[in-house]
Amino acid sequence: MSMMDKLKQMLKGHEEQAGQGIDKAGDFVDEKTQGKYRSQVDTGQDKLKQQMGGSAQQPPEEPPQR
Repeated sequence: MSMMDKLKQMLKGHEEQAGQGIDKAGDFVDEKTQGKYRSQVDTGQDKLKQQMGGSAQQPPEEPPQR
């Protein structure tokens, strides 16, 4: 059993809290790197959420302002 399988098993039923933790960790990294690696961090967050069984939902796009 891989480490990822063990994590998934432990987090079963707590996907929302795990997703919030992933978001917090990404925000922390963005803060410490002053946003220099924001796109890479966001990609990593999305992939980790997908691995954990959740959906990596993108926030809805803002409509163009007039």
